[in-house]
Amino acid sequence: MSKKLIVAAVAALALGATVHAQTNLQTFYDFGKNRGHFTTTLEGFYNDNWGNTFFFIDYDYNAKVDGVNQAPSGSYMEIARCLNFWQNSALAPLSLQVEYNGLVGVNQNFLFGIDYFLHNSDFSNTFNFKLLYKTFSAGATSDIPLQFTFVWGMQDLFGVQGLRFSGFADIWGENVVNFMEGATRAQKFVFISEPQLWYNIGQHFGVPNLHIGTEVELSMNFAGYDGFYARPCLGTKWVF
Repeated sequence: MSKKLIVAAVAALALGATVHAQTNLQTFYDFGKNRGHFTTTLEGFYNDNWGNTFFFIDYDYNAKVDGVNQAPSGSYMEIARCLNFWQNSALAPLSLQVEYNGLVGVNQNFLFGIDYFLHNSDFSNTFNFKLLYKTFSAGATSDIPLQFTFVWGMQDLFGVQGLRFSGFADIWGENVVNFMEGATRAQKFVFISEPQLWYNIGQHFGVPNLHIGTEVELSMNFAGYDGFYARPCLGTKWVF
């Protein structure tokens, strides 16, 4: 789940990678300051002989009528394609990546670069590092138009079956003007990370699709907010 309510370019998410095709729906309630609304995220990850595809679509339910949330207030999407025609060679961990992301009514971005994938023998622990060149639209600019992305996934954490720790961290160069106590301040970079902890509670009553969990959005200079913020969420995930 991601709150991508940013007026300039936003981070690329490549949630806790897995080597198996998967589609899931996450629903979170955001307890962060000035938030207090639900967000749904539909995401998918699919492998094939040419690489893999990842996408997600976010909807924030924060359109208010008489002070009550009534409908989606905005949508953000990303789709990323990793190309790897050398999967049976020594260079198998290295892929080429192209990505598109966009926030409805505000901006769109294209990213190009490389992805490096590490894993243990059974793929229960995975790590991706991405180095991407990032384009900007809607008047956004950057002195260093690069994005560094780190993605991790750890299954059965601490030996607890069904406990998964996953997430991402992005940092990129962008010239942003943030709001701070009635004033503005220019910054040169943006950081966001969304670690998630999920537990497969459904395994105990014959519904292994159902997970419960938490996410914390950790950000700096993100979405117009100056400085560091930590915004906790609680939610559910259904794996199709």
